[in-house]
Amino acid sequence: MRGITIEERVISLAQYIIDSKDTVRGAAKKFCISKSTVHKDITERLGEINPALAKEVRKILDENKAERHIRGGMATKLKYMKK
Repeated sequence: MRGITIEERVISLAQYIIDSKDTVRGAAKKFCISKSTVHKDITERLGEINPALAKEVRKILDENKAERHIRGGMATKLKYMKK
């Protein structure tokens, strides 16, 4: 993602997360940046750039956080079903 400003990256990340309902980890992989960068962009920078967009993304991140224990359990279940 070279050649774009931080603001453009933050907005792109936010739009991607809203459209795909992807996790921080998934967004980091998609944009080839670290999870820490995605988290900082979404939780800190986005609020300063576009507060309304930040609220939308926060809802999705809160949903993902609430569901992560279920995803982890399903991943473990699938792992052992393959054996």
